[in-house]
Amino acid sequence: MSSPYFMQSSAVLTRSSSSSRGAGGGAAASLRSRLSSRRGDVDAAPARRVKVEEATGPEEKPSLTASFSHGCPERLGPITEAEASSPLPRGRRRRQVKVEYDGDDGASRVKTERWEPPDWTKQLGFIRDMRSGRDAPVDSMGAEKCYDAQAPAHVKRFQVLVSLMLSSQTRDQVTGAAMQRLRAHGCTAENIAATDDKKLGELIHPVGFWRNKVKFLKQTSAMLVTEFGGDIPNSVEGLVRLPGVGPKMAHLAMDIAWDRVSGIGVDTHVHRISNRLGWLNKPTKNPEETRKALEEWLPRELWSEINWLLVGFGQQVCLPVGPLCSVCLNQHSCPSAHKCSPAKRPKPGSPRSPGPSRKFKVESERVSDTRRKSAANQNPPD
Repeated sequence: MSSPYFMQSSAVLTRSSSSSRGAGGGAAASLRSRLSSRRGDVDAAPARRVKVEEATGPEEKPSLTASFSHGCPERLGPITEAEASSPLPRGRRRRQVKVEYDGDDGASRVKTERWEPPDWTKQLGFIRDMRSGRDAPVDSMGAEKCYDAQAPAHVKRFQVLVSLMLSSQTRDQVTGAAMQRLRAHGCTAENIAATDDKKLGELIHPVGFWRNKVKFLKQTSAMLVTEFGGDIPNSVEGLVRLPGVGPKMAHLAMDIAWDRVSGIGVDTHVHRISNRLGWLNKPTKNPEETRKALEEWLPRELWSEINWLLVGFGQQVCLPVGPLCSVCLNQHSCPSAHKCSPAKRPKPGSPRSPGPSRKFKVESERVSDTRRKSAANQNPPD
C-alpha cells in the first residue's frame, strides 16, 4: 500500500516479529488500534505552522525553512511543542524550531511609543513669542556675538571656544567684556599660549573661577597649536579632550563654529526650565542628564534653537530665584507656575539679618512705647 501509515506500520511489524513471532494476529490488531487512535489524535490536533531554521556554516546555504502539517507524508502527524524542544540525538545538527499558531493576531506584540510632554508645542510657541524681542543679554553678548567677524575662519572658531570656556558660571555681560579685552590683546591660539598667567588673569578677570580658566586656556591653546595648527577639533570627541571643555561647550561649539548640530547644549538655564515645564520624563539632577532626556523626544530640527530660546527666557522671565510667573504666557500650563522659590536665610550682619544690635534696638523701642502709653494714662490731658 502507498499510505504513509502503512509504511510506518510495516517497519514496526518487522521489529516486533523478531522479538515475539508467536504474537502474530494479536500484535497486528493492537497495532491497528494504536494507529486508529493516533489518526484520531492527528485529526483533532489544531493546525500549527512550524518554521525550522538550521545554523549553517560559511560555505553552506544561508538558511533552510520547512513547513510541516498533519497532511505531510514525511511523518505521521504535526510536530508538537514537546518534540520541537526535545534534544536531538548525538551527532546530528541542532536545529532552531519556532512554532507559530494560526490565528495569532499579534496581540502579544507590544508597541512602544515615544514619550513626549503634553502641551510642549504650545509652550514652545509661547516662549518664542516672549523671546521675539531678542533683547536678552545672550542675544548681544553670547558666544555667537563674541568673535571677530573680520578674523580668519580658524581664529573665529577659536574665539567661539574661548568665549564658551569663559561663560561657564559667568554672566554674559562679564563674558562679553572679557572677550573684548582678549580680542584687543590678540585672541589667537598662538598668542594665548605665549601670554603669561598673570597678564591672562588680568584680561579675563572677573569671570567666575578665573584662576582655573587661566590654566585651562593656556593648556588648551598649547594643544591646539601643536595638534590642530591653531584651529579647534571638528568633533565632540576631540573637543571634550581639551582641558576645561565639557559636553555643553562641545555641542555649542559644533553648532556655532562648525555649523553642525551634534546635540543639545544644556546649561543651568536649560536644565532649570526643562524641569520646571515638565519637559522630562522624570526630574534630572544635572545638565548632562537633562541633555540626554531632551534628545530622546525633542525633534532634531529644534536642537540648535532650544538653547538660545531657553537661555534668554531664563534671563528675563523664568529667573532662578523669584520667577516672573505672572507675566509668563505659560503660567496656566506650567506645573511649576506661581510656586515661590525657596527663601534664602540672610547672612549674619546683613540689613535683613536680625542680629543682636537690631534685636536690642527693637526691644528698646518697644519699652519706650510702653512707658509713654503708661505715662499718658496716668496724666490725662485737661
